[in-house]
Amino acid sequence: QVQLVESGGGLVQPGGSLRLSCAASGRIFSIDTMHWYRQAPGKEREWVGGTTSDGTTNYVSSVKGRFTISRDNSKNTMYLEINSLKPEDTAMYYCKAAIQTNEMGYANWYWGQGTQVTVSS
Repeated sequence: QVQLVESGGGLVQPGGSLRLSCAASGRIFSIDTMHWYRQAPGKEREWVGGTTSDGTTNYVSSVKGRFTISRDNSKNTMYLEINSLKPEDTAMYYCKAAIQTNEMGYANWYWGQGTQVTVSS
């Protein structure tokens, strides 16, 4: 049993910053790649960025320079630092992680329930 929980969302003015967290818990052998997605009302879920097990990151081009993903393997947690927030960043932000629950070397995908980010003046 594995659970992913996002936190840190809220209402922020344009130009502000937020730090989102995605914490994994349960029977975890190892966590491989972790990703952030977001979904605005009426839009498809969009991949924002991700990080490999060694901390290498990649982002969708539209958020490069403003979004920073990091992870703390000792805490089974991934972070998303968002700077210079824009109204178009308003969305539910979701965490997805590939997690191995035993030593057999196969990872399953897990989703969190999301945390709401609202950017408005």
